[in-house]
Order: sequence, then C-alpha cells, then structure tokens
Amino acid sequence: MSKPVKSLTDWVSEQDTGGRQLSGVLGKVVLGLCVAWSLFQLWYASPLPFLLGKGILNDTEARSLHLGIALLLGFVCFPMFRGKNRRALPWHDLVLAFVGAFAGAYFLLFYNELATRPGKPILQDIVIATAGLVCLLEATRRAVGTPMVVLAIVFLAYTMLGRYMPDIIAHKGASLERMLSHQWLTTEGVYGVALGVSCSFIFIYVLFGALLDRAGAGNYMMQVSMAMLGHMRGGPAKVAVVSSGLNGLISGSSVSNVVSGGIFTIPLMKRAGYGGVKAGAIETMSSVNGQIMPPVMGAAAFLMVEYVGISYAEICKHAFLPAVLSYIALFYIVHLEAVKMGMEPFAKAAARPLRDKLTAWTLGTLGTVIVLCLIYFVAEAAKSMLGDAAVWVLGTLVFVGYVACVRVAARCPDLPVEIDVRNPVLPETWPTTKAGLHFLIPFGILIWCLMMENLSPGLSAFWAVLSQLVLMATHRPLTAFFRGQGTPSGTWRAGWHDIVLGMNDGARNMIGIAIATATAGIIVGGITLTGLGLRMTEFVEFVSQGNVLVMLLFTAFVCLVLGLGVPTTANYILVATLMAPVIVELGAQSGLVIPLVAVHLFVFYYGIMGDITPPVGLATFAASAISGEDAIKTGIQGSVYALRTVVLPFVWIFNPQLLLIDVHGWWELSIVVAASVLACLVFAAATMGWFRDRCRIWEIVALLLATFALFRPDFFMDLAYDPWKSRPARELNAVVAEIPKDQSLVLVLTGTNVEGDDITKTVSVQLGEPKEVRQRLAEAGVTFSALGDEVRVATVKFGSRAKRGGFEQGWVVKEIRVPSEAPSPHWVFLPAVLLVACIYFLQRRRLIRRPSSGASSAP
Repeated sequence: MSKPVKSLTDWVSEQDTGGRQLSGVLGKVVLGLCVAWSLFQLWYASPLPFLLGKGILNDTEARSLHLGIALLLGFVCFPMFRGKNRRALPWHDLVLAFVGAFAGAYFLLFYNELATRPGKPILQDIVIATAGLVCLLEATRRAVGTPMVVLAIVFLAYTMLGRYMPDIIAHKGASLERMLSHQWLTTEGVYGVALGVSCSFIFIYVLFGALLDRAGAGNYMMQVSMAMLGHMRGGPAKVAVVSSGLNGLISGSSVSNVVSGGIFTIPLMKRAGYGGVKAGAIETMSSVNGQIMPPVMGAAAFLMVEYVGISYAEICKHAFLPAVLSYIALFYIVHLEAVKMGMEPFAKAAARPLRDKLTAWTLGTLGTVIVLCLIYFVAEAAKSMLGDAAVWVLGTLVFVGYVACVRVAARCPDLPVEIDVRNPVLPETWPTTKAGLHFLIPFGILIWCLMMENLSPGLSAFWAVLSQLVLMATHRPLTAFFRGQGTPSGTWRAGWHDIVLGMNDGARNMIGIAIATATAGIIVGGITLTGLGLRMTEFVEFVSQGNVLVMLLFTAFVCLVLGLGVPTTANYILVATLMAPVIVELGAQSGLVIPLVAVHLFVFYYGIMGDITPPVGLATFAASAISGEDAIKTGIQGSVYALRTVVLPFVWIFNPQLLLIDVHGWWELSIVVAASVLACLVFAAATMGWFRDRCRIWEIVALLLATFALFRPDFFMDLAYDPWKSRPARELNAVVAEIPKDQSLVLVLTGTNVEGDDITKTVSVQLGEPKEVRQRLAEAGVTFSALGDEVRVATVKFGSRAKRGGFEQGWVVKEIRVPSEAPSPHWVFLPAVLLVACIYFLQRRRLIRRPSSGASSAP
C-alpha cells in the first residue's frame, strides 16, 4: 500500500501545498520563508505590536505584505504544470516570484507616495498594477485552477466592455487605467475585504490546525473514535464520521481530511462490507462536513464576520446546531446501511457487563461536566477577585493542568501512529482518551476566548496557537521526565523540529487560500466598479418572478455550478456579494424577514457541496483514489448521502430557530434541538428507505410529512393563526420599550427604490439591552422622525445592523408587526412525533411477525 499512499500524498501536495519539493539551500530558504511568514502572522495577530509600540502595520500594509509573500511562495512551490519540475526551480519561476512579490508588496513599499495621489496613478503605478494582475492570475492558475482564472478574466472584461453587454447588465465601462487603479491601487479590489480576512483571521486558524496535526491531534482523534465505535455494527464507517467531525475542529480542508483519515477508514469500511463506492462516499461526506463544524470552520466562514457584521462567536453559535445535525444524520445513515446489508461488528471489544459500561459512561459524563463547571467558576472567580492579574493566575493554573495531563498520559502507552487495516485491534477507550487529554487545552483556550471573553477571532486564535507552541515544545521532555528517563536533549530538539515543520505546513497550506482570496477581490472589485450588484436584484427577480423558493433554488444552482471549478472561499465571496443582499431584499418585498446570516450560511453550505458533486469534486477524487473506485460513482453516492445537509439551508431560511435565532430560554432550546435531531433522523430514514424495516411507499411519504412538520411547525400553525398582529406607526416608541433583549423590531416600510419604483417591504433589526428608546435604536444604527401620525426613517448608519437588515433612509413606517397571541408552533411537534412512533411500531410488529427477515433491524 506504500506506493498508492505515496502517489496520493503527492497529488494532495499538488492540490493544497504545492507539488514542488526543493532540497539543499533552496529548500532551506523556502522553509525559512514559510516559517518567517507564520511568525509574521503570529506577530500581526498578537497584542505585542501595540504593547511594544513597534512593528505596527495598518490593514492595507499587512494585506500587501501578506499577498507579496503568497505570490513569492506561489511561484516557488507550485510548478507551471502539475507533476513537472518537482525538484528544480526554473529561472523563469524565480523571476515571476520576485516580480509577483514586489507587485504584491507595492502598497507596503510605497504606501506614503500612493497616499498622496489617490485616483491619479502615474506610469509606474500602472506598470506595477499590470504586472501584479498578470502574476496573480498565473499564480491562481497554478495554485487554485484554471476556472478561477477564467472567472476573474470574465469580470475584468465585463468591467471594460460594459457598454457592449445586454441591457439588463450593461454599464458605461471603464478605461484600462481606471480598472487597474481600482483593482490594484485601492482597497476595493485585490486588497479588499477577502484578502484582509485571509491576513487577519484565516492564516492564524490554518496555522493552528497545522500545528495540532503535526503534534498528533488528528491521530489522537482517530484512535479515540476507533476505541469508542470500532466494535459497533458498521464500526469503520462510524469511526470515519466521528473522527472526521473531530478533525474538522482543526482543519478546514476537505481534501486533507479525506486523506488523513480515509487512508485507514476506507480500507476498513471495504473490509466490513460497505464496498468501495459507499466507503469513499461516506469518507468524503464526513470530511467535507468538517468545514461546517465550529470552532474552526472553512475559510469562508471568517468572511461572514465582515459581510454580516457580527462576531465570529455569533457565527459559530448559529452554525453549531446544523453542523451537529448533519453529522448525527450521517452517523445514522451509515448505521442504516450496515443494517440493510446485515453487517456484523468487524472487531470485537473486550467483554464487559452492561452494569460496568453504564457506570463507566455515567462517571465519564459526570466527571466531564464537573470539570467544565469547575473551570468556569474558578475562571470567573479569579476575574472578579484579581482583576487584571487574573490572566497570570489562570495561565499558571492552565499550565499546571497541562502538566497533570501529561503526567497521566505518560503512564499510558504511546498511541499507534496508524491502524492495521488487515488485523485491526480495538484500543481501550479510557487509556486511549487519557493519552491525549493535553490536546484539548488549546481548544479550550480558543473556545473560552471566543465565547466567554468575546475576543476577536484573530486574538483568540493567537492565544490558542501560543498555548499549542508551548505544548509542542515541552510535551516530549515532560513525558520523558515522568517516565523516569530524565529530559534528553533530543526530546527538546524534536519538539522544536515539530514546531518548525508545523509552521511550514501552515504557511504552505495558506498559499492557495491567500491567492484565491486576492483573485476573488478582482471579482468583488468588478462588481463595485460596475454596479452589477444593484442590477442583480432586477435580474434575480425576473428569473424567480419574486418567488423566494425559486430564488433560493437558483442561488443553490449557481453555487453548485461555480463549485465545479472554483474553491469554496471564492465561490462564497462571489455568490454572497451578488446574491445575499438580493435574497434579503426580495424576501422583504414578499413580506418574509430573512436574517442575513441565514442567507450567508445558505451560500456557504452550497459552496462546500462543490467538493462532493461530480465531475470535479476534489474530495471525491481523493476518496476514490484510496478506494480504487470510479470517482463519478463515488460522487453520485456522496450526493445521495448529502441530501440531509442539502435540505438544512432551505429549512433555516424559513425557520431561523435552526440557527438558534429567536430561541428564548433553555426549555425552548431543548425542544428545538430535540425536534431538529428527530427530523434529521427521520429524513435520513426516508431517503434511505429503511427505518426499523424496509419502508413502503406510504411510509416514506409519512416520514417525509413528519420531517416537514418537525422542521417547519410554523407552516401548519400559520394556516390557523396569523403569527403577527399590526400596531400603528405612532406607537413605535412604546413597542421598542417593550421588546425584550436580543429580540427584533419588525416594521413594514414603504418608499421608492433607486429605479424609481414604489416598494413595500418588511424589515427587522435586533435590539440589544433595554434602555432609553432613542439610545437603543441608535445602537442598532437607526433613528426615526415623527410628524403627526407619520413616522419616517431619519438616518441609517452605514454598516449597522439596521442597514444590513434593509432599512432605508427617508422611507415611511407603514405598520409595526409584533408577535400575536397565537399558540406556539411547537405544538405541531406532538402529532409529528406520534406519526413517527406509529410507523416505528408498525414496522416493529412487521418484524416480529417475520423473524427470519433477510436483514437485521435497526435498534
């Protein structure tokens, strides 16, 4: 198996990190550049520049340096043609590398001069901008792919040839000088938001994942999954689902997830009886879903912070339940596949009485809850009593806890670095778990900083990376010390060696992402320069005829088509820029309030599906290379498994509670979560045609009806009761004063749009803490003026929640919508659950009457 693994590793290297592997002096120089890039990004993400007053770069300068290094490494690490010049660096690539680096860093090198001539480029500026765009497009072709280059060229051509376009998208066009200036010499094009997010957030999270993987966290998660699930029916597939979900916490790359876990799980699944196509499809879906799993989601998720205007912690909160639901449903799907094929466990676990198992799980769960509660209360007590000194005390306690974890792990045998696919041996659960508890510390720090301290994503990741660096440097010496071996110098060297290689891995993983975000800036720049975004509303309204569902289907189709050749990040940037505001606007005109984050997550999910769907899904190709099966068949099977993920975005557009929006209190949260989990399981059973037994047609229809009722209870309740009641505009102040914290003010506005058409639309904005009415509205970004009974929107702050919610200055408030006193839509869950229970027991009775059925029943 070594040759296939080696060729697969080379293929993945060409896709993600560059196929060129240099040796000798050049290899050391490239390694030094990668490590230097990682160190710069650590410095930029840290508070040190501001504490020391040195090395402070503004956003534009940092983006310029970020792109310059990415272009330099892009030409050095990615050969002109795949599989060529893997061990040599041709002179023309070296020239392109230096030209690209200079053009990329031009903003940094000549920042003061450029600031004195905004919009008036000189000949030098035009030459550099031209060279920069050409180098960027060539680097994109090498690192990302030709389709991305073609898309960028289309937008450049559209910018200059707008007057020759069809009337619906025509514009007056732009000169070459204006186009180059806009794209390369401002922050509206290449150096725009996308590249800024790559520099500020994405790099540090990719580095975090690379360091964890280099330290062995990926292998640890695989081994723990194997220990917990390997003894179950269809165990290898369940191991693939859970380990990929855990690996998704540290990696946003679908392809690397497939290869790192699939090299073991796919052969195990084939041996268990799934077959190569299904094994590859299961691993692909498990790995692709890693991009939707917080806290380290795919790179596009960090762009939502800028586009939606909420914190990354909020993004994670909204994305958490759909990600968990997707994995639960996939876990159930692989179980149903095992049941349908009558599989038996492929490896036996040590025999233990049921009482012992229940005791172990109970103690483990209670112990985890107690430890988490203890950490929370100790941290909060230290912050309240010690003030600024608390960080030093808590840091010391964390280090003491880390040392204690290493001491526990040192008493356990080292984890195997791979799984024997021919003679798999199940490791013991608790010893395997104890052997890597220290890997959880950086995760805990990241989540604490994001969720509890509300630090920025970059600063949160900095502290997590810093803790991981300490762990990597000290883990081997501490382990040797606790095993009575002293602290050999070799253990210190090995730790530092892993740190250097981890930084190298992080930088090389970022080359393609940085270049892709820069090229996506060309697309965004073309949209802003030509005003295409304003024309898209009319175009999409024409295509969808104002129907929100058709509009969503059109958006999903665009995402899937773009996903055939454009990476997820660029796909998200393009569709979110063009379509997200349109969906919110046309939804508002239809009387439907669609949260902006719901639309962006919709685009994000469908962009990810491009890694699965044939004929170009890279994750599918990686899985089929391991399984030895046809990539198209694997992709089609993966698309079938993906149905439960494909449905979720449509659900949360119409039922935002799936994103934990407008969920109030623990009781309502419990109901929503339980109903959503049951809906996903029932939908999986319906699509697989198997519940307790093989489903009949009417049973599938009934299960789908129950799924709909569990996902959209408001649909049925709204048929009987109006969910809203109207209050006059003059009562605005009274309504604002009554609205509880974090609930929304919903208004119906009338006014004239930029095309001169009279429009009526429904908008909403979330309000914060209850306080004086004007102050509360001002914090949301909107003020109103009243003249008699007429109330108008006076001002809307740029970039505010109100602006993103669709508020328009000067528009008249027609009415205020407040929730009616209708019964809770959650009552619809009761008949849905009864329907599912009826089918369950009918199939159970059928099995009892037919005890010699061909396949085993699902428990």
